[in-house]
Amino acid sequence: MKKVPVTIVTGFLGSGKTTLISHLLRNNQGRRLAVVVNEFGAMGIDGELIKSCCENEEDIVELNNGCLCCTVQEEFLPVMLELMERKENIDHIIIETSGLALPKPLLHAFNWPDLKPQITVDAVVTVVDAVGQATGEICNRELVQAQRLSDDSLDHETPIEELFEDQLSCADLVVMTKSDLLSAEAFEQVKGIVSNQLRTGVKVITASKGQADPGVLLGIGAAAENDLDNRHSHHEEDHASGHDHHHHDEDIQSFVADITVPHTPESLTEKCITLVGQHEIYRIKGFIDVPGKPMRMVLQGVSQRFEHYFDRPWKAGEERKTSLVVIGHDLDEASIIKFLNF
Repeated sequence: MKKVPVTIVTGFLGSGKTTLISHLLRNNQGRRLAVVVNEFGAMGIDGELIKSCCENEEDIVELNNGCLCCTVQEEFLPVMLELMERKENIDHIIIETSGLALPKPLLHAFNWPDLKPQITVDAVVTVVDAVGQATGEICNRELVQAQRLSDDSLDHETPIEELFEDQLSCADLVVMTKSDLLSAEAFEQVKGIVSNQLRTGVKVITASKGQADPGVLLGIGAAAENDLDNRHSHHEEDHASGHDHHHHDEDIQSFVADITVPHTPESLTEKCITLVGQHEIYRIKGFIDVPGKPMRMVLQGVSQRFEHYFDRPWKAGEERKTSLVVIGHDLDEASIIKFLNF
């Protein structure tokens, strides 16, 4: 029985996973692709963006009930079995994990008896924000470090940093995004740091605005589900040592902020940048209703870097509103929403 190949696209919040997958869908080279999108939060921003790149929305499956690595049994396995019912019409499956998810629990799931005969993990592709690595913006590292220095009990690596290491250790291919925003010297330094955390033979490529060759991303043939022992995981080490804490901090949260006061895209961006400086926010993304414009605007950012652009017309009967998803650590939801609506 021919197995359907699956590519798992992982990487931290804001690294560019959705942009990479959107480019794949637009340049599928005749492949019939199905996509499973997992988001940490109730509002499916990434799924909405990917749907706009796909001719058949039936091929996009959204899972918004937490990280797949936490809900493998309840969420992931049933979805994959449903896709297998129509595998004759699918050449390749792409799974976009939440930026807070570990890839290795998913790899274990592919050895489930009902899945293993039908499906194989072609590769784990880890997306890395080159700018975030170069500046230390990723994971709001400066704020985390300041907290560590002020508290003697925080002398260990944060769960977020361990999560990033696990995403690298599982990679069969690393895609470094936003490299065009760095000097050649700075990029080579970042590439060296990342490469030192990879298994022997794992290649690193670059992609500007998600533009990577589908022939490089797909068809790697790693059969990663059969190579679990070579993929390091902090989470499994903790479990073996009896410290079975969750792989990402339980204080990490996500909420939707509905914004009812008028803002220009520029003024809303400035407010988001202010919030990032005041709170341990990892990611802000959402949609803006720009008065007088027929198009929906996307706003998204990581650390101090934000962008906004129109993606598609508002649909007939669709509620036009401005809503943002905010993801971070130990956030004061009420005060953040109040600030955005001031």
